[in-house]
Amino acid sequence: MTAYLVVVVTAALVTAAASYAVLRLSRRFRLAPAVRARDVHTQPTPRLGGVAMFIGILAAFGVAAAVPEFASLFSDGPEMWAVVGACVVIAGIGVLDDLLDLDWMIKLAAQLAAAGLLAWSGLQIVSLPLGDTLVIGSPAVNFVITVFLMTLVMNAVNFVDGLDGLVAGVAIISNAAFFAYTLILDDRMGHVDSVAISSLIAIVIVGVCLGFLPYNWHRARMFMGDTGALLVGLLMATSTVSVTGQLNPAALDQKLVLASYIPIILPVAVLALPLADFMLAVIRRIRAGKSPFTADRQHLHHRLLDMGHSPVQAVLVFYLGTAVLSVAVLLIFTMQSYVLPTVVLVVGGLACLMLLMFPAVRIRDAAIQRGLIPWTRRTDRRRVRPPRDDRAETRASASNERTSE
Repeated sequence: MTAYLVVVVTAALVTAAASYAVLRLSRRFRLAPAVRARDVHTQPTPRLGGVAMFIGILAAFGVAAAVPEFASLFSDGPEMWAVVGACVVIAGIGVLDDLLDLDWMIKLAAQLAAAGLLAWSGLQIVSLPLGDTLVIGSPAVNFVITVFLMTLVMNAVNFVDGLDGLVAGVAIISNAAFFAYTLILDDRMGHVDSVAISSLIAIVIVGVCLGFLPYNWHRARMFMGDTGALLVGLLMATSTVSVTGQLNPAALDQKLVLASYIPIILPVAVLALPLADFMLAVIRRIRAGKSPFTADRQHLHHRLLDMGHSPVQAVLVFYLGTAVLSVAVLLIFTMQSYVLPTVVLVVGGLACLMLLMFPAVRIRDAAIQRGLIPWTRRTDRRRVRPPRDDRAETRASASNERTSE
């Protein structure tokens, strides 16, 4: 565990330091792009945070290669070097896109190349664990499925990156749960390289996102951009494929039928919200006769804002949903029981529903209407209406002030 602690601390500290440097350079050379119609923020904000995250990833892998517990992963096979190479490809195309806004076909080609490199190195779905059996396809089919799934996850994570701290926080929660899952697998199965690779990648993602989140929390000083979102998606896909595609569930002591499907269910659970947003966006755009990669302002986080949620509250909805799904599925695997996971899922689901259905702005508005809290200009700026009796007077006063200005 000490080795993992060294890696996660290295990733967090290096990413934080690099984020500070990238932010200073972005401001000095005015690398903040203009605000687009679909953007939530109102001020030009640098979006090269992915560069700092890439530096943190390289530093974490460099330290891991020097740690005895992980050294064999870099010396005994090409998989980890393929991960580094794929990160270089994604970082390169991501930076160009963040600066030049590349055509979607160019980005897609780079994503396919990165995923292809990983699959070619051996990080691919060799088999799918279904119950106590393995479904094995041909090498060509395995390669195609792996590249498709990795590209899908990269774009799903990139699509959901629309609010301050959203991707970083969701990645921390989901990968912390997945890291715990891989540690349990390692304990039950003994040392397996594919599981160790998964654990290492998951903890690196946690560290990098922890280091970047202070710069990306509302109101964000810097965005991770396509570079950061695609890197997070790439590493999450690689981590889950490494376990799911090469794990034999028959090697586990299972008391529940559902538990033997956890190698498939948990990766889907930790990626559930990004994948749902991605699929809805693709269907919506195809039905409108547009490219699936055409940007719009109808993602799930945009809809939460339209409901009256603040940016922070909308992000917390995603955080809570990710945590509930990940923890509930993880508990099924660890406890071999349905009772506590069901309680977590029901209570957590109700909490998500309450948070979803009662935006802070509506609660504040209702409290003002009932005279429970006073109306101020600050609440007015947050789109809360003043009490009914004072509205006309307030509008007249505001009108007079604008005239005098």
